[in-house]
Amino acid sequence: MKQKILFFSLFLLVFTACKKDPETDYLPIDIEKITQYLADNNIEAQKLESGLFYIIEKPGSADKPNVNSTVTVSYKGRLLTGEVFEENTFKTFGLQNLIEGWKQGIPLVGSAGKVRLFIPSPLAYKGNWAGTIPPNSPLIFDITLHYFSN
Repeated sequence: MKQKILFFSLFLLVFTACKKDPETDYLPIDIEKITQYLADNNIEAQKLESGLFYIIEKPGSADKPNVNSTVTVSYKGRLLTGEVFEENTFKTFGLQNLIEGWKQGIPLVGSAGKVRLFIPSPLAYKGNWAGTIPPNSPLIFDITLHYFSN
């Protein structure tokens, strides 16, 4: 009998230890942070249903890339604090391999277009560290789309 109680107690301990706490939904939290950032800096931006905010600074060509395109871009990435975490010129990527915020935001402009993206963390790196970017960080990207191919 003691063995059964010990086994049952051990089973409960293991089961409850493996049970995950529900994850926090950062999308509404980040939308609030981005909205506050925009208000504090007197910036007007458009918002997609996904929570991505954007400003088209230059629309570029009429033809636009899609998620399967290869894009060549120059960009600067910042945290909402203004800290620059990455800057590159003329980098080429398969758009399908990038964060969701880029997949949604880059196709808003054509070749020679410029867009500023305000990306909530669920559309970026979520709860993961990405280089010096802390988990659950909303991001700002200034992107120039030089050209693309399908």
